Amino acid sequence: MYDAIVLGLGGMGSAAAYHLAGRGLRVLGLEQFTPAHARGSSHGGTRIIRKAYFEDPAYVPLLVRAYELWRELDPALLKVTGGLMLSRASEPVFAGALASAEQHGLAHQVLDAGALRRGYPSLRVSDDLMGLFEADAGALLPEACVQAHLDGAAQRGAELRFGARVAGWEPGAVRLESGEVLQAPRVVLAAGAWSQKLLGLPLRIERQWVMWLPAMVPDLPVFIWAVNAATARDIYGLPDVTGQGFKIAFHHGGETIDPDVPVRPVSFEEVAALREVLREHIPALDAEPLAVSTCMYSNTPDDRFAIGLREPGVAIAAGFSGHGFKFCSVVGEILADLVCDGGTRHPIAPFALERLGQ
Repeated sequence: MYDAIVLGLGGMGSAAAYHLAGRGLRVLGLEQFTPAHARGSSHGGTRIIRKAYFEDPAYVPLLVRAYELWRELDPALLKVTGGLMLSRASEPVFAGALASAEQHGLAHQVLDAGALRRGYPSLRVSDDLMGLFEADAGALLPEACVQAHLDGAAQRGAELRFGARVAGWEPGAVRLESGEVLQAPRVVLAAGAWSQKLLGLPLRIERQWVMWLPAMVPDLPVFIWAVNAATARDIYGLPDVTGQGFKIAFHHGGETIDPDVPVRPVSFEEVAALREVLREHIPALDAEPLAVSTCMYSNTPDDRFAIGLREPGVAIAAGFSGHGFKFCSVVGEILADLVCDGGTRHPIAPFALERLGQ
């Protein structure tokens, strides 16, 4: 008998185990793969973290707390580089970031095309491009973040099992494929792409890929650029803070996949398509990649997270839609609040399960 079981020990689940164990509970964490693995959505060397959130100002209070918690866990996990949000003035990347910054009083700088050309000569800037610079933005190290939460949970007394595949669950119990039944009055379900099958959530699992480039572009911080508003296909990039190279990728636009089927490798055609965009917009980055990798987005119909209580003692965190990793630290705290207290002080109403029919 445990006080709490956490199903899934990726970004969100590892954080939940850490916070639950910090409350003095006897915690069991279950993961079907190895610690800090690359089979899901919590890997990739670096991930962007930012506060001037163009998706919706409602995320900003969670981000402020997320920054605090990452730094409490280990300041070395967060590398501040500054960040650029780039689009036309009327488009969401710039307009949304500006709205969040102004509503929440975040320090920021608005840059027109001339300022962008002067400050970031590696960019090919159209006359109507606008930028928002946020000095606090930067990169998280996702594998190290997951491992730090796992190590912290274990130090606080949590039992963590890897290679443990779950066959099913019900309130108060989780059943493994081995036939073992594990019981606890609190259950946290943070199964990533497998939440679709395990919980019946209306998620679309999307294959994504990234590449690392040898090019050195010292003027660029982390960035998100709406290079083609007609297709709603953004690119994003992170400077080399780990020695892996400059990371670059499309955001969304991938094919729908089954998480239990091996992910298709990155093709020559995909690399060529991204390099074509780089030649047009950031020619200094156009180079043969040092490495490529795939991951999965778990998309809700509205691209908002799914966080809440399915019933008393059973909390769900899923559907992070390709922009959730930066929130892991605070989502772990929220999940501990929900199963222990039945609610949380954090503003999670926009992510309610009810809107997804749960």
